[in-house]
Amino acid sequence: MMIRNVIGSILALIGATAAVWSPFRDWYDGRHGRDYRIQDLFNGISDTEAELLGSLLLPFAFAALVTLIGLVLRSRLLVALSGVIVLGFSVLWMVRQGQAAGTLTVGGVGGGLGYGVAMAVGGGVLLLVAAVVMSGRTSPESDHTEPLILR
Repeated sequence: MMIRNVIGSILALIGATAAVWSPFRDWYDGRHGRDYRIQDLFNGISDTEAELLGSLLLPFAFAALVTLIGLVLRSRLLVALSGVIVLGFSVLWMVRQGQAAGTLTVGGVGGGLGYGVAMAVGGGVLLLVAAVVMSGRTSPESDHTEPLILR
């Protein structure tokens, strides 16, 4: 039981770290994730550069905070929620980027989806895996055997 929580916690911390680190890597055509504004996810991708706290870093930092709270409370639900947040914002960005560019390409020298997207998606998946691996909290009643029935 405890081993599952430790392994799940390690996976969750790695996933949250990857998600927070991802905006500092290339996302598309050499542009870092920290250069995309949060508003671009809802209004369409623009060439306007973002402030650091108004960039993709914000939802990923929030997801990391939710992860830490989930680990302290041993809540599988909160860890899974953080994975959904990371994956949700990553997919939303890919949809908007695809609309702006007309297509999404992978690879190429200085072109296409970069390592930042892979780190964000990988971090989100790791958070979901961590939620599955964790055993969560155990109730004190689960340690008791069946009550004796008096005749």
